[in-house]
Amino acid sequence: MAAKVQKVFLNYHVLFVFLICYSYLCGMTVLIIGLLIPLLGTMLGSAFVFFMKDQMSLRLQKTLLGFASGVMVAASVWSLIIPSMEMVADSGRWAVVPAAVGFLLGVGFLLMIDELTPHLHIGTDKPEGMRSHLSKTAMLALAVTIHNLPEGMAVGVVFAGAESGTSNISLASAVAVALGIAIQNVPEGAIISMPMRAAGNSKWKSFAIGSLSGAVEPVGAVAVLLLASLLMPVLPYMLAFAAGAMFYVVVEELIPEASSGQHCNLSTIGFAIGFVLMMVLDVVMG
Repeated sequence: MAAKVQKVFLNYHVLFVFLICYSYLCGMTVLIIGLLIPLLGTMLGSAFVFFMKDQMSLRLQKTLLGFASGVMVAASVWSLIIPSMEMVADSGRWAVVPAAVGFLLGVGFLLMIDELTPHLHIGTDKPEGMRSHLSKTAMLALAVTIHNLPEGMAVGVVFAGAESGTSNISLASAVAVALGIAIQNVPEGAIISMPMRAAGNSKWKSFAIGSLSGAVEPVGAVAVLLLASLLMPVLPYMLAFAAGAMFYVVVEELIPEASSGQHCNLSTIGFAIGFVLMMVLDVVMG
């Protein structure tokens, strides 16, 4: 198993080297930041499986879920929705239309994916989405993919906005979004890898699954960046679209898990800390 894990990570190292070379040749060092920081956050969190007990305490899990929710909500509001309205501020009271439309489309997009894609959330045995014969591990991976896709899109769209020069999004603000998502990816990586270990998987396999759960983020970011020239006319809609998708994940998955059962007050505290941290990052670095 260790050999397979090393092979997988070798492939990703080759991909990273290619992206770094491409970024250097094209003068787009911002691409490196947008892709690597969030994924490294997931890998760092997944590495907790080597240093913690086989099972994460319920108190810590609730706190981390709340923290991740707070970061995602703050990033959606301060880094996506508000810039979306500021880009069309000349429209007066109609400036809210792109943000409203994009937000609803983002929620609808994730709702459609959630309904069509067979997936299984950690801690449950009842699959969601369309019926399939996929393995439990495959459906767990798809659940994480649904979760992380909006975050990758958010990173891609803010960096596209910063590169365009036509929005109020600065490079520092885009870096703040990537850094904020990386911070909230740390607990997410731990929340994924620790239950995998508790279910009987080896530490290396649990680490690999947890780390690879964040692989969809650079894919989503690259897709948005490659289409940046086509998306510029609808950038205000795309910013709000990413916010709506992230809000869907928070409301449909993170908050229900964080608020159910005991110690839900810890998730509230975690939410407040995550929200304030992301707000400060965006304002100070923006």
